Amino acid sequence: MRDEDTTSHAAGEPTRDPDAAAAGTPVSEAAASGAPTAPPNAGPAVDAPVDAPHWLRNVVLFLSGQTVSLLGSMLVQYSVFWYLTITYQRGDIMALAAIFGFLPQAIVSIFGGVWADRHNRKFLIMGADAAIALTTLALAVMMMTGYDGVWLIFLTLAIRSAGAGIQTPAVSALIPQITPTRNLMRINGINGSIQSAMALLAPAVAGALFAWSASVWGASAASLIPIFFIDVVTAAIGIALLAFVPVTAVRRASDTQTGYFADLVEGVRYVAHHAFLRWLLVLFAIIFLLTVAPSNLTPLMLVRSFDAGEEQNVVNLAVLEVAFSVGMMLGGIVVASFFAKRSRIGLIVSSAFVFGLLAIGMGLSPNIWFFFGFMFLVGLAVPFFSTPSFTLLQETVEPERQGRVFGFVGIVMAVAMPLGMSVLGPLADVVPIEVLLVATGILTFIVVAAAVWLPVGRRAVQAAREAARASDPTAAAAAVDAAMHETHETHETHETR
Repeated sequence: MRDEDTTSHAAGEPTRDPDAAAAGTPVSEAAASGAPTAPPNAGPAVDAPVDAPHWLRNVVLFLSGQTVSLLGSMLVQYSVFWYLTITYQRGDIMALAAIFGFLPQAIVSIFGGVWADRHNRKFLIMGADAAIALTTLALAVMMMTGYDGVWLIFLTLAIRSAGAGIQTPAVSALIPQITPTRNLMRINGINGSIQSAMALLAPAVAGALFAWSASVWGASAASLIPIFFIDVVTAAIGIALLAFVPVTAVRRASDTQTGYFADLVEGVRYVAHHAFLRWLLVLFAIIFLLTVAPSNLTPLMLVRSFDAGEEQNVVNLAVLEVAFSVGMMLGGIVVASFFAKRSRIGLIVSSAFVFGLLAIGMGLSPNIWFFFGFMFLVGLAVPFFSTPSFTLLQETVEPERQGRVFGFVGIVMAVAMPLGMSVLGPLADVVPIEVLLVATGILTFIVVAAAVWLPVGRRAVQAAREAARASDPTAAAAAVDAAMHETHETHETHETR
């Protein structure tokens, strides 16, 4: 995958900016038709928001372009890591590849979120995509001259990661900008299913391409060149499709009196003082520390506990990845088809408990088939957490702040998982992985239960339910803020009595 002149309006207030309507901002039917407003004594009236024209076409174009671009990016990702593994077979090389591949994204996401709130998200996505493609093209050209220094690959990984730091918050903030609020859950579910399908398709395609290329050019960096050119082509297709999607900036940078760092500080303050957002980010961190990080040990457990010989182990590892990817794809379809209208917070909390249960099940697997089955169920459960989580953020954060908020989400996800692995990885060499999985599963139950049943957790659950009744992100944000403060004040009153 390779993203504002509207301003936020109070809930129920019709916008008079035609550009805002084109960008997906709700417009009341009365305002759209020119009908007179109701007299003061007519009582409150709630206008159903009118969908922006051609919103479905725009969403299809956007997701199609991102899907094609994502495929190319994943082909490069798999091929580069496989090349480094086979060529060097050194842990320090793989550690450096992970650092260059993920750390720049975490750092740039801070500023990427600010840019996504100040500039046109469409152009940010296109610019990041183009920069990544040009970097990949330059690397391919240099490799064609015979130069294959590993530092050049690390530099390319770092630039691609930095581009993702600009792209990711812009993409997450652009989806609710072009999608009606009532369809967000379904569109996010569909997008999750597409990404899961790519996760299933990309390893097979990358493996076939890499094997063919290596047979032609040998086990050298030159075997990566055809895959790099494919990535450039897919990036161009993604940019071309996005160019047909009309998107305006939420606010113009020229109209903003504050600077970038002032916007960044304001974003940090917003997160720090937003009790509901803090709670949700903490829940994200818990899941990535206690569930995502241990899941990275499952391939090692498979080889150790269910050793079937070198050749069969390769097949088993592939089956493990396929089981997870198929589960994710099916889970995304189920969420989009049957759970689009269900409680976001209910799905998030329930799936968090399911993660703990499945981790225990994987640790207690009596044979490899149970292990595969539990991995499939983990994949199936992922969209039940990720889709409503991102939808809830899109529905409860004001449009002009969504870029910065998703930047912080990206930082949490990019830091929590490596942090967990820095502890669990060394432990896996002295403690059986089965014990670690069972322990983290039990800990997930305890910590998630505490996060839900503590006063702040109860307030957050109630706030999410209040937000579900709102018609747009601005109204939902106001509802969340009111619910968190009202419930908090009520709790303090009861304690005083």
